[in-house]
Amino acid sequence: MHIHPLITDSATLANLCTRLAQADFVCVDTEFMRENTFWPELCLIQIADVNEAAAIDPMAPGLDMKPLLDLMTENHDVLKVFHAGGQDLEIIYNLTGKTPFPLFDTQVAAMALGQGEQIGYSNLVDAYLGIVVDKGARFTDWSRRPLDARQIEYAIGDVTHLAEIFPKMLAKLRKTGRGAWLDQEMERIGDPANYANDPEEAWKRIRVPGRKPDLLGRLKALARWREIEARQKDIPRGRIVKDETIADIAGHPPRKQGDLAKVRGLSASWANNDIGARMMAALENAVPMGADEMPQRDDRKPGLGKDGALVADLLKLLLKIRSKEIDVAARLLARSEDLEALAAGTRGDLPILTGWRFEQFGRDALDLVEGRLAFAVVGGKLKMTRTEDVT
Repeated sequence: MHIHPLITDSATLANLCTRLAQADFVCVDTEFMRENTFWPELCLIQIADVNEAAAIDPMAPGLDMKPLLDLMTENHDVLKVFHAGGQDLEIIYNLTGKTPFPLFDTQVAAMALGQGEQIGYSNLVDAYLGIVVDKGARFTDWSRRPLDARQIEYAIGDVTHLAEIFPKMLAKLRKTGRGAWLDQEMERIGDPANYANDPEEAWKRIRVPGRKPDLLGRLKALARWREIEARQKDIPRGRIVKDETIADIAGHPPRKQGDLAKVRGLSASWANNDIGARMMAALENAVPMGADEMPQRDDRKPGLGKDGALVADLLKLLLKIRSKEIDVAARLLARSEDLEALAAGTRGDLPILTGWRFEQFGRDALDLVEGRLAFAVVGGKLKMTRTEDVT
């Protein structure tokens, strides 16, 4: 494989993207910093097919990134391969308003191949290639220039190894017939809604002890205000106000700005400065949350009761047994909330009751809930057994 020098000019990048547009797949990774900013600061992009690989410096003056971003989001003939690519997709979405398509995530694929629920990149490389990844540059400040040769070599290794691993994984998936299992997961990962960061939805990330409409209305208003402040200043949300402080103010709103001096987690200066005034304005303009937006009660998600909770525990045991039998990560088969919903009586709109999940697990899960399947101990081992008694 040919490894290019660090790409810092538009013509070289455009030529690379023209060639990569003819590939069956490209492997992609990014290096970024986000400790001190609201938006992740893109510092390096690595890309490879089976023939060539390069690191691209998005911080290079005058670099036109459009050919690369078009390859990611507009070229639907080239498969984009990531490993645990959620943050990479977020960065591309922030730059384009779109996510790469089509895409393949090797961490998710490893779940279908029985290699754990969240296998790390270095463990994946070791498992498939027998190579120990040098982690020495892992804590690099990627925003500092110049990058040295070791840093660039470390970064490019993330895609050159992946370009070797992906065909091997694909062959295994075809051999086991599990490739189709991943379609739904890849669609979920690639859904642009996952990366939108709508200020109107920011309140959903903050936990509060209560669900009264006026409390949640204040929480929504405060979270929206903080989101906008953090974006405008390009600093992390917590640098404006921490979650617990937002929750405390929503639950016990100050009557006037001067009371902010007494709020734990706020500087006393908020009692008379501009940011304190903007927070108070957000509070004053808050309206009780409408019924159509109210979150479900925890006790209705689902309403299990004691017996239902026991049934959910049995379903989790069944999931553990079945995932071990077919050598697949349990989380790919079913999620806890789906098992609890099934135990509570839900039958429609559950992933485990459709498609391959139903064939591999859902049918037996339904039979267990409805009394057609039971646990038995045979020869000291836990087994599943059919029963004629439906209760």
